[in-house]
Amino acid sequence: MAKSNVRVRFEDPVVMRNASARNVVAPASGRPAAASDSEQHNDHFVVRNGVRCAGAHLIVDLYGAERLDDVDHIEATLRRCVDAAGATLLHIHLHHFEPNGGVSGVAVLAESHISIHSWPERSYAALDIFMCGNAEPDKCVPVLRQAFNPGRVAVSELLRGKSTSL
Repeated sequence: MAKSNVRVRFEDPVVMRNASARNVVAPASGRPAAASDSEQHNDHFVVRNGVRCAGAHLIVDLYGAERLDDVDHIEATLRRCVDAAGATLLHIHLHHFEPNGGVSGVAVLAESHISIHSWPERSYAALDIFMCGNAEPDKCVPVLRQAFNPGRVAVSELLRGKSTSL
């Protein structure tokens, strides 16, 4: 059986223990980078959980969540996520569906993206948070929890580009 690249990171009530220790930036060699190394090879790959990769892609499910039809609240929340993660916002595009009020959209980042798809009639939202470089995608989860007050949060992590050789 093939090994899955996706693993469940956490689910309530075990949330975000030592999350800040999970995102350690290092050069491909595993040794401190000299100025010339970083100038010649700044691909924004990271070492996460001991694995060199393009970045972490978090799959976040919010269950029993609130305010999933409030497009202004969702935009403000995405902006807070970007700030919390230390990412660089390039553009936000959101679409508000009628009649159910669901919202789909994306915050395009220099480091990748955060996307959201909400089903307010089911109190459910699906988010993808993919970031490379020094950005810390884990820091978005507490922002989402505070903004949408979900009854349950499930987060899975996929390390992107870990088989990439240079």
